[in-house]
Amino acid sequence: MKKDEKITTDGGRDLGQNPFGALSGAGLPVAANPNTRASGAGQSPTASAAPATKNRGRVEIRRSTAGRGGKTVTLVGGFIGIGLPEKEQLCKKMRGACGCGGTVKDGEIEIQGDQRETVARILTEAGFRPVFAGG
Repeated sequence: MKKDEKITTDGGRDLGQNPFGALSGAGLPVAANPNTRASGAGQSPTASAAPATKNRGRVEIRRSTAGRGGKTVTLVGGFIGIGLPEKEQLCKKMRGACGCGGTVKDGEIEIQGDQRETVARILTEAGFRPVFAGG
């Protein structure tokens, strides 16, 4: 490659073949079309009223004062399978509900003050199984 030659960012060439084209969808469930409305006949009223709750794993809620000059913080850790952006969204929701500050540090959510009950409620609504750890 020459020094003056530029690389295009328009998407380049086509791959030529679909790498997933040989895969078969046999044996997979067929998803319902969300744009169609099913008639109410033959359905029980509880079938559509209660959405299935998701289980996203166990998270630990701890209260800590270590290294903070005696100030209490609520630590939430043990997340499995979620990234930093989702942790930041959860932290923002917790800060708003608790009316205090908080941050995401070292893969854990830190909320100022002893806010364990409020944090547990928010995590339950998000599909996690909160567990109070420590003393």
